[in-house]
Order: sequence, then structure tokens, then C-alpha cells
Amino acid sequence: SPPHSCNAAAHPQSQVDFLKGEVHRKHPGVTNMKTLRMPEELQTAARSIIHSAQVTRLTERTRDLTNFLWSRKRPVEDATLRKKAMSLEKELWERAMEKRGDEQVLEERIRKKVFSELRRTTYRWTPLKYDEELGLVYMAARLAGGYAAVRRAINEIKKRDPSFAPQSLLDFGSGLGTVVWASHSCWGDTLKEMVCVDSSGPMNILAERLLKGAGEPHIKQVYFRQFLPVSPKVQFDLVAAAFTLSELPGVKEREEAVLTLWRKTSSYLVLVENGTKDGHQILMEARDTLLKKQDKTLHDTRTASVFAPCPHDLMCPKLAVEPITPCNFQQLYQPLPLPRNNVQQTEKFSYLILSRTEPTEAETEGVAWARVIAPVQRRTRHVHCRLCCPDGQLQHLVVTARNHGRDIYRCARSSNWGDQLPIIQKVDDDIETDSETHS
Repeated sequence: SPPHSCNAAAHPQSQVDFLKGEVHRKHPGVTNMKTLRMPEELQTAARSIIHSAQVTRLTERTRDLTNFLWSRKRPVEDATLRKKAMSLEKELWERAMEKRGDEQVLEERIRKKVFSELRRTTYRWTPLKYDEELGLVYMAARLAGGYAAVRRAINEIKKRDPSFAPQSLLDFGSGLGTVVWASHSCWGDTLKEMVCVDSSGPMNILAERLLKGAGEPHIKQVYFRQFLPVSPKVQFDLVAAAFTLSELPGVKEREEAVLTLWRKTSSYLVLVENGTKDGHQILMEARDTLLKKQDKTLHDTRTASVFAPCPHDLMCPKLAVEPITPCNFQQLYQPLPLPRNNVQQTEKFSYLILSRTEPTEAETEGVAWARVIAPVQRRTRHVHCRLCCPDGQLQHLVVTARNHGRDIYRCARSSNWGDQLPIIQKVDDDIETDSETHS
């Protein structure tokens, strides 16, 4: 069937039961969660580890690391640099030729100028090496926010595919083990085997200490590795990489990692990054790789389809609108209770969930779901919703009870940024294709 546009033809309201018995406030498209708190055991363990380590200037270093990680960009690729150097060189030669002069001297001068210009304007990416102390600063800076982003992303699987009960989990770039904690708080003891892979030994040790707290491990069957399991035949129900792809040194490494992780996925692959332009673009690269590249080593021939947040497998429409703004979402959370750190905070993240199987939720005939990609503006008797639609277009939809029926209107009023909204159109004079997006 053709992808639904947000101005798809109407179905008589009475025949379409998209609410499935839920009240409007809890309609099936709601994925937002209230302010998230980390599990008590994780919070207690983290506080006690940080407290006993007595890291010097912790507050200041936490702030610096948070800012550093948020402003982190992708490493610049060699090809991009070469292109930039060539166009700079061409421009400088054109200017120089107007004045004429000794070519050899000119060449040397231009070469130096190109180098100094590139040095001045190129983002210098350096790999982060976590020793124990930086690991502790990272714990203070990112444990709670990272947990909130992952917990919110996987909540969507839990809500839309309630029969999914993962028994095995692979977390690539597991850091402090937040994915294990988030998955455990979502699915509990159905998880029988959790493999955490992180190249940093000190990080793995800290993650184990967090699990143990003061005694027996709070979550059992968690195994730590420094390298990915080799056999492509071994698959995991759930595979995740949170804030990991951005730590790989180049586009080729990211592509290889994503293909490897997909081979290891039997149901869902969950990728989470910062809600920045670079974070979003890293995820869109991964999405392209998995939807378009033919993998040469196939053991599992089921193809990838996007489960969330995109309501389609087409190109991301956000990348087609200048200036490019990231597709990101927000989750409120309670930070680690450390000195001067007790105000509720907001995690801004981007995520991508790919599924091996076609969506399992019982699709209601005549209903398509669009994603709300900016804060919902509630006004008197109408609601402004900015949506990414199943036909791959961005739309600014003004929802009214008269035009869309009372059910859709009440759902729109109780939806938030990040939720899905059912689309059953009656008229299409209240739609504009949207170029004003929200960053």
C-alpha cells in the first residue's frame, strides 16, 4: 500500500478504532515517560563509589566533560579534507595569478597558507581514553542522562511490541552498563544473558562495581568483554550501542560496526546518540547503511526496517531542509544526588531502532501514525503539531475537533514531542508542508 501522507483520505471516524480501549491521554502513540529516576541500587552504588574515590574538582570536571561530550563532532574524513584543500588552493592561485610573480615562491606560500587555514578551521577529533579517574568523572556527568535516553528509547519497543521478551542482550560500547540497567528495568528477569563490550578495562571494572553495589550482583548473568564476540551465527534478541558510534574514528569504522551489530541482531537494534546535528547524522548514516547496503556475509536474510522514530524507510526529510536541524527528543530525569546537583534535568537525545521483522503491532486499518518532532502547541480549540509523516514529508498540522473529529483532536492535545499521532484526515486545507522545523 502507498505510504500514508498526513493528508491521507478520510475514513469515517466511527469505523476506526485506533484507541484500542485506551483513554485519549494514554493513546497507543504515547511514548513519553514521566521524569525518570535511576534504579535505587544503581543510584546508591554510584554515590558510594564516587564518594569513596574523592575525585579532586569533581563538580568542575563533570561540567567540562559534559560540555566536551555534547560539542563532540565526527572526525573529519580525509576525502573531505582533500576537497577542502583543493578548493582553497584553487582560490588562492586565482587571486595570486592576478598579481603574477615567481611561481615557485608562490607555490610555497600558497601551500603554507592552505595548511595553516586547514589547521585553523578543521575540527580536531581525538579518541577518549578512559582510565579509572575519567571513568568516575564520566559517571558523575553522564550516568543518569545516558540511562534516561536509553530507557526512553527502549520503552517504545515495550509499548508497541508487548509480547517481545528478550532473553539475550548485546551492548556495544557499554561504558558504565546503563543499557543493562535500563533493559533490566524494562524487561526484568526474562533477560538471561547480557554481554557488555567495551574496549576500556577500567570502564568495565566500574560497571561491574556498579552492578555489585555492596554485595551480590543486583543483575545476574552480565558478562564483560573487550571485543565483540566473533561468530556471526551467534545472535542476540536485543543489540544496543548508546553514545558509541560517535567514539569511532571514521565513517568506515562506523559502517563496519553497524553491519556487525546488525548481523548479531535477531529482533531489535537500538542506537542512541547526542541530540546534536552530528549525533543525528551519525544515526542517519547507520540507517542508510542498513537499509541500502547489501551485506556480503548474510546468515540471517530478514531485512531491516525502521521501527522508530521514523514512520517510514525513506530519506530523512530533516536532511533536505537548510539549515539542517537534528531530529531529537527530550527526556526529563533526576540526576545523581551529588552536591549542587539535585534539580531535575533534561536529556536531549537522538535515537534509531531497527527491526528484523515487519512491525508486529496490530495495525488498525485506515490509521497511519506520524511522529511528533517538536513541542506541541496547544491553543484555544486547535493544536499545532509538527510531524514527520509516513510518506516521508514534514508537515505542520493544525488539528481541530471539527476537521479531524473529537478523538484525534483530544489525542493531539494530550500528545507531546516524541509521541506518535494517528492520522485520519477529513480535509486537507489545514496542512502546510513544513520547512520550519525545531532544533
